Amino acid sequence: MKLKKFIAILSVATMTAGLAVGCGSSDSASSDEKSSKSESDWDSSNDITIVSREDGSGTRGAFIELFGIEEKKDGEKVDMTTDDAQITNSTSVMLTTVAGDDYAIGYVSLGSLNDTVKALKIDGEEASEQNIKDGKYKICRPFNIATKKGEDNEVAKDFIAYIMSKEGQQVISDNGYIGDDSAEAYAGSKPSGKAVVGGSSSVSPVMEKLIEAYKKVNTGAEIELQTTDSTTGMTSAIDGSYDIGMASRELQDEEKDKLDSQVIATDGIAVIVNKNNTTDELSSDQVKTIYTGDATTWDEVVK
Repeated sequence: MKLKKFIAILSVATMTAGLAVGCGSSDSASSDEKSSKSESDWDSSNDITIVSREDGSGTRGAFIELFGIEEKKDGEKVDMTTDDAQITNSTSVMLTTVAGDDYAIGYVSLGSLNDTVKALKIDGEEASEQNIKDGKYKICRPFNIATKKGEDNEVAKDFIAYIMSKEGQQVISDNGYIGDDSAEAYAGSKPSGKAVVGGSSSVSPVMEKLIEAYKKVNTGAEIELQTTDSTTGMTSAIDGSYDIGMASRELQDEEKDKLDSQVIATDGIAVIVNKNNTTDELSSDQVKTIYTGDATTWDEVVK
């Protein structure tokens, strides 16, 4: 009798365990189903949320030029970005905007790209440092710094010498940008004092790293960083508000007349979409049709 009772209890326990495992498998399957459903919910017939940067942004200036969104009319360059585009005023806002909207498209500095969004291949090429070096990924632009002609701030001069040195260019490479591999070692005078650096929000993240590294070799220097935009960076360098201005684009002719400038790095521009977007690649022409407003839904560009 005792043996029969034990077998009965064992059978019940086994059935209970089996039910528990079955329930667990069901929950797991349900979870996988939800995940799969979430991915397949993306609908290409929805409107594209076009996100662009503000006027004065060097990233916007380079983006519209590289994709042919800037056109000449009556001898002047005209930005043809659609009026329907949402405007963001910084790299971080661009990233959070695209990450929060399944149907958004935007663009950021390659060095600022993170895993909250997905970078698209453009014309079959991935946005990567190596592809830029190899000349395969064409959507790239210079990072410039500029000083007013006749600038005599010794700290600013020495900091620029550090940026262009082997050590400074290594900081640039370590942060995902393309520097000068042939630069010579830093041999500055390490003066004491203060310099103000300001401008492009795309250049700002790597400039912050450069400032941190420079302060380790010149503890007597104080470098203040102000993040604005490329145009403000140049105009403020001209009027003396900034000792060093930053721009994530080429300098304009009127800026070149009043400033001494140099390229500190090359950076790619990544075209980004939400991670739920099933699109992995666009051509340059497709990007242009989106940003000029000629295509308004995803299925017009993604067949």
